[in-house]
Amino acid sequence: MTAREGTEDREAIADIASSAERVRIVCLGLSALDQVWRVDRFFGGQSEKIRSLDYSTLGGGMAANAAVTGARLGGSIAFWGRAGDDAAGREMRSALAAEGIDVANFRLFQDGRSSVSGIIVDRSGERQIVNFRGAFPEAADWLPLNEVAQASAVLADPRWVEGAVALFGKARALGIPTVLDGDVADAEVFERLLPLTDHAVFSEPALASFAGSADGAALTKLVRFNCRVIAVTRGSEGVSWYENGRLQRRAAYPVSVVDTTGAGDVFHGAYVFAIGAGLEVQDAMAFAAAAAALKCTHSGGRAGIPSINDCLAFMRTHQ
Repeated sequence: MTAREGTEDREAIADIASSAERVRIVCLGLSALDQVWRVDRFFGGQSEKIRSLDYSTLGGGMAANAAVTGARLGGSIAFWGRAGDDAAGREMRSALAAEGIDVANFRLFQDGRSSVSGIIVDRSGERQIVNFRGAFPEAADWLPLNEVAQASAVLADPRWVEGAVALFGKARALGIPTVLDGDVADAEVFERLLPLTDHAVFSEPALASFAGSADGAALTKLVRFNCRVIAVTRGSEGVSWYENGRLQRRAAYPVSVVDTTGAGDVFHGAYVFAIGAGLEVQDAMAFAAAAAALKCTHSGGRAGIPSINDCLAFMRTHQ
């Protein structure tokens, strides 16, 4: 890390600590119930049985995990989403409410089916995921868009397109920053959402799928959407982004990885929180990188999400 980066991190710490309680974020998109198996190794062939070292059931989902991250960091967070009025849906709703998240607009549909994920985590902390995305109505006409005016920033993932379009459209009209969690999705999804997005933060697989590669040139290809920031998270290689006509990069914080499950969600949740607190992009990237790194030092998706004090202490010791 350069001396300049260290100075920026110290400024980011002071700014975000003083602003945390005033940050109001709406997170919209996927909530899933994660069933997690820890194993020695991944499957190596067909018809193979592997013994699990541990098993747990946890709340998950991109936007839902981002919402929990914002709440752990001290913000006032609302989650807008859909699930079935089934055991999984009720469990997810209760878990988010227990984090202090406003779930008034996490709607459980009587004839819907909740999203459930099966996650296998090996000893190195890497994971494989199988997800059933759920079944519920796509219409978003029931969302209370008048409440967007109270938000500092909003985030959506690509799993509920009509909801994201409604949320981002209203936020754009009000001048409120919009952050897209760019996970893997069909090209037409991004064609609809990116014109409404201020900060698009892709995963490497999603960027490669949409732009043809995940390198810096791929970021510049997306300038046509007029986003303020186009970024890609690269795990242990940090994060790269295109802003104001130039490519920039932030190295990852070095940590002993236990489990990467949810790290990208935590990055997005911390990033939208930092943007909502008024941080500059480079400082927001540093803060989000710290939160994601700390998450990777603990097992479980949400279990490892840090508090704001954890993040600030970590950043002070890694300058």
